[in-house]
Amino acid sequence: MDKNNGSMAEYFCDMHIHVGGTLSGKPVKITASRSMTLTRILEEASERKGMDMIGIIDAHSPEVQEELRGLIQRGEAEEHPMGGVMYKQTMLILGCEVEIKEEGRGEAHFLCYLPDLEKMSMLTGWLAQRCKNVTLSSQRIRTHLRELQNVMAEWDGVIVPAHIFTPHKGLYGSCTDSLAEVADPALIPAVELGLSANTEMADRLQELHDKTFLTNSDAHSLANIGREYQRMAMKDRSFAEWRLALERKEGRGVRINYGLHPQLGKYHQTACQSCQSLLPADPEGRCPQCGFKRVVRGVSSRIEQLADAPPGIHPPFRPPYVEQVPLEFIPGVGPKLKEKLYQHFGTEMSILHRTSFDELAHVTGERVAELIVQAREGRLAMKAGGAGTYGKIIASPRDKA
Repeated sequence: MDKNNGSMAEYFCDMHIHVGGTLSGKPVKITASRSMTLTRILEEASERKGMDMIGIIDAHSPEVQEELRGLIQRGEAEEHPMGGVMYKQTMLILGCEVEIKEEGRGEAHFLCYLPDLEKMSMLTGWLAQRCKNVTLSSQRIRTHLRELQNVMAEWDGVIVPAHIFTPHKGLYGSCTDSLAEVADPALIPAVELGLSANTEMADRLQELHDKTFLTNSDAHSLANIGREYQRMAMKDRSFAEWRLALERKEGRGVRINYGLHPQLGKYHQTACQSCQSLLPADPEGRCPQCGFKRVVRGVSSRIEQLADAPPGIHPPFRPPYVEQVPLEFIPGVGPKLKEKLYQHFGTEMSILHRTSFDELAHVTGERVAELIVQAREGRLAMKAGGAGTYGKIIASPRDKA
């Protein structure tokens, strides 16, 4: 979208998308769909999802870089002088996800973004000396977070802690009680909330009150691109403008966070990984339902444990958080109906934000159209997710009829 806001424009941005495989068929993100090549992601984001800017956080992989260079050489993509690569209607920002395990702590994931292919290639060489397989995504690297911060600062890069509250490899969920214990907070302009938390929950931690909050999809399939995103105000789409927006400088910044309702996230509530029972916040004990000791502490419980600010207290710059329900979560919206919606209304952004009830009902019928509108207005009932299982929409009896 190009919504003018004075001298600024506003753009839909999803800055955490995985590459599943290369053109030669080799894996990049093992748990992602192998059909998610760089080109397929760019096509989906631009033509179907309606994303104005995306972050590919496996751009360190040599074959991914080779594919991108091919697009540029054929004139299908163009490097921006201020950083980033333009493909059709979408700006690509180059990123990389790494795993760091500080001594005596759990591991955590961090997103590293760089302005151009040259510097991303430099990072690839640096990583190759510190990890087992630089062609794969989310590799554990032999370094400390502060050393990585210094390297990224030297190369004009940005580090964003990923899905910070999730129990598996989130900064607060697995590694630390405080950012300052493991990093220089001044070099962290933003944090990624993850699918199981929202702004209201994250601002319970006072040390996050000076950070920009990002809501990204962490997509492992083409369908999941844009399940979380943000609307950002920038003068143009480039790495330099995006960085200014993270730092909230010169009028740039996040204007709206669009995120899953936290209950739809995989780790919102404490639950048993074995029998999927939702449980009280007691991650150390055995599951009272099945007896197995596979209880995973939920994000809501972890935030309550760390909270040092009352609910409802936010810094003045904090934008609205709009609870987003992607099409694939809507009961009755399968692949065929989704394709039909794309054909009629263009992109998912148009379907979720701009298409009227009557227009939707003409394609989907009234029951599904009503669910989409209820999702848009935050009126859907939900069953909370936990222990790696997504929450789900609870349709009313009338919706099921």
